[in-house]
Amino acid sequence: MSVSNDSTASPSSPIGIVTKDACVDFPIFDAKSRSLKKTVVNLVGGNVDSSRKVPVIEALRDITVSLEHGARVGLVGHNGAGKSTLLRLLSGIYEPTRGIAEVRGRVAPVFDLGVGMDPEISGLENIMIRGLFLGMTRKQMQERVDDIADFTELGDFLHMPLRTYSTGMRVRLALGVVTSIDPEILLLDEGIGAVDAAFLEKSKQRLVALVERSGLLVFASHSDEFLRELCDTAIWMEHGRIKQQGVLDDVLRAYKGLPA
Repeated sequence: MSVSNDSTASPSSPIGIVTKDACVDFPIFDAKSRSLKKTVVNLVGGNVDSSRKVPVIEALRDITVSLEHGARVGLVGHNGAGKSTLLRLLSGIYEPTRGIAEVRGRVAPVFDLGVGMDPEISGLENIMIRGLFLGMTRKQMQERVDDIADFTELGDFLHMPLRTYSTGMRVRLALGVVTSIDPEILLLDEGIGAVDAAFLEKSKQRLVALVERSGLLVFASHSDEFLRELCDTAIWMEHGRIKQQGVLDDVLRAYKGLPA
């Protein structure tokens, strides 16, 4: 096994992600019931190898990808196919059980809009914390606060504790922060679309600008519209393996069983 996550790459170092025959396994040490194994499979995807003394979820198998600066890659596949697990492997959150995974560049993993936010402090304070969580500096976030505040349209609520916010208000705040960052490697999960339609329409320009600022994008989504807006190539995941890689429209047609 080999894993590298160089978040301090020098300007001359190429931004990119390379994996070779990477596998991710999750042993289940208390898997007496069939339902528990099924629950874990639904969470991370892959297959259950029950032949071993300790059953193992084979979440990812033989993942080989090479993504360079400028790549705009969509991840497609049914729920449990391994898309979110692959994002976590590419971000360095999961280490490969076997094989190689190398990440060169500063990663901004956006898997859950609420991660890194504290319900007991104000929206303005959460803007700072969330930005730091995503790899920005305090100075960078201070320069962006006014723009984020205007975008969210939350007004005086920004001075109130996050616990007083509705779900929609929290998403607005988190989306405002996410779309203000300057990532080298941007990894987006489909939860980014969990916002009301009117505000999502307003967010599209900021999302497109965010992707344009990022050196490399990997975006997991069930929305063909979003994928076509942000990506030009795709990876089709099935049962923890890569089924197909290539041009976005070609992969989408194959995934949907349409003629080439």
